[in-house]
Amino acid sequence: GLGEPIAISAYHGGGTGDMLDRVVEQLPESEEEEETEGPRIAIVGRPNVGKSRLLNAILGQERAIVSDVPGTTRDSLNTEVTWAGQPLTLVDTAGIRRRGRVEFGIEHFSVIRSMRAIDRADMVLFLIDAVEGFTAQDLHIAGYVEEQKKGMVVVVNKWDLIEKDTHTMDDYREKAREALDFMPYAPIVFISAKLGQRVNQVLDTALQVMGEREKRVPTSALNRFMKEAIASHPPPSKPGKWLKFYYATQADVSPPTFVFFCNDPKQLHFSYRRYIENGLRDQFGFAGTPVRLSFRSREDAP
Repeated sequence: GLGEPIAISAYHGGGTGDMLDRVVEQLPESEEEEETEGPRIAIVGRPNVGKSRLLNAILGQERAIVSDVPGTTRDSLNTEVTWAGQPLTLVDTAGIRRRGRVEFGIEHFSVIRSMRAIDRADMVLFLIDAVEGFTAQDLHIAGYVEEQKKGMVVVVNKWDLIEKDTHTMDDYREKAREALDFMPYAPIVFISAKLGQRVNQVLDTALQVMGEREKRVPTSALNRFMKEAIASHPPPSKPGKWLKFYYATQADVSPPTFVFFCNDPKQLHFSYRRYIENGLRDQFGFAGTPVRLSFRSREDAP
C-alpha cells in the first residue's frame, strides 16, 4: 500500500520534521560536494548573532541576506575569497538551535546543514552575541566543534553595544575562558560586524590557527620535551609497577596528533595526559586547534 501514515499539522508545523526525516531516508545518496579551493572555514553560531553580517563585512559586498530576524540564512552559503594571498572558502551556516525547539521542517534541516558544515570544515569561526553572553546552546555548539577536533576562533560580535571601561575586554575574556574551560586554546576576537570594527582580525587569526594545525614538531625536539617533562614531574605509578615512557612521534596534522609509547598505557591517569598536553602547548604552541594524544605500548609500535 502507501505505507505508514504520518500525522502533521500544516498550520502549526507539528510533525513536519518527522515527515521530512522520512522523506530524506528514501532519497538516493547525494553526489559528493564539489571541491573548493583552499581551506573551508565555517561561520557558526546561534540565530541572530551576525554570521551573515560578518561575511558581508569581510567581503565588502551583499553576498548573503542580512536580517535582524533569526534564521534568515536557511542553507549553507559557500563563498570563495582570497585573504593575504591564501584562497579560502567561507561557509555561512544557518543558525544552530536545539533540535527540541525546532518547530518547522525548514529549521530542522538548517540545524542538520550547520552540523554537516562543521563536519566538512577545516576550522570554525564561532560567533557569540556580546550582549547575551554565553548560553547553554553556545556551549553545545562549542562542544560539538571540539568533539570534531576542528580549529576554532571565538568571535564576540556586537561589541559596539557593550558599555566599556578600561577592563571590560579583559573581564569578558576571563568569563569566556571560564565558560569554555574545555577549550582554553581558542583565541578570542572582539568585533562589531555592523560597524566593521576589528573585522580584519577574524581571518588574520583564522590563518594563524590554520598554520598551527599544520605544524610539525621534529621528533628530536618532541622526545627532548618528553624527557624534560617526565624529569620535572614523573608520572604517578602503582606500587611495584612504574610507568615508563620510551619515545614519542608526531603521527599527523590537522589536528596535530602525537603518539607516546610506554610500558603500560592503562596506568596513565587523565591528569597526566592533561599535563603532557599543556606542556606541548607551552613548548610548541598549537593556538586555536585541538591536539590528539595517543598512548600505546611499545608492542604496538610499527
